[in-house]
Amino acid sequence: MEPGAEYWMQLALAAACQAQALGEVPVGAVLVREGQLVATGFNRPISTHDPSAHAEMAALREGARLLGNYRLPDCELYVTLEPCAMCAGAMLHARLKKVIFGAHDPKTGAGGSVINLFAESQLNHQTVVEGGVLARECGDLLKAFFAARRAAAKGAPNNEPEPT
Repeated sequence: MEPGAEYWMQLALAAACQAQALGEVPVGAVLVREGQLVATGFNRPISTHDPSAHAEMAALREGARLLGNYRLPDCELYVTLEPCAMCAGAMLHARLKKVIFGAHDPKTGAGGSVINLFAESQLNHQTVVEGGVLARECGDLLKAFFAARRAAAKGAPNNEPEPT
């Protein structure tokens, strides 16, 4: 019996925790092919100074390298946060079979929250998208991260010089 969506999303959550440990926004992704883990990725745009270093992009790059093909038609990608337009575009170009995400992203989500690139019938490939797998757990991780970041900023001393 192959592992289900919740199993793979738990692995994506573990990858998200790796991002968080580095001070990155906690988003993780896993690429799966025929019930087998192919690659894992987590957010690293801050530490790498690379705006394209999203979790999904890391998993796609590693998966394509390991499988020896930039096309990944037999693969599914599990990601803790709804993909942005950049990542959705890469997923479509990779010809993924399916994308499964956890939390919806009402600010930049390109899997239905803001736009749905996967639903564009004029594109030459359609990828199935499903959202909401372990949505609460995925969303709670992000909410806690941003709450801690806001609290740290609020408690941080301002950078104005002390009066003499």
